[in-house]
Amino acid sequence: MEETNTAKKTPSDFLGAAIGGRVVVRLNSGVEYRGVLACLDGYMNIAMEHTEEYVGGDLKNKYGDAFIRGNNVLYIAASK
Repeated sequence: MEETNTAKKTPSDFLGAAIGGRVVVRLNSGVEYRGVLACLDGYMNIAMEHTEEYVGGDLKNKYGDAFIRGNNVLYIAASK
């Protein structure tokens, strides 16, 4: 059998690569924040820039900077 050198990616690798890029952050409440991921810590506390808040798919607010407490985060997804 032939061995392949596939690099395994961890969630930390994904998050590190996502910094500076556009992301969607969905909270446990169903609210979504879309913007540029500025930084995050080990507790998933998130700082975002150029942030837009979506409730039920509708744009509700625009923020310059937003800080989200990690225990409210359901997921983070890379955005195009």
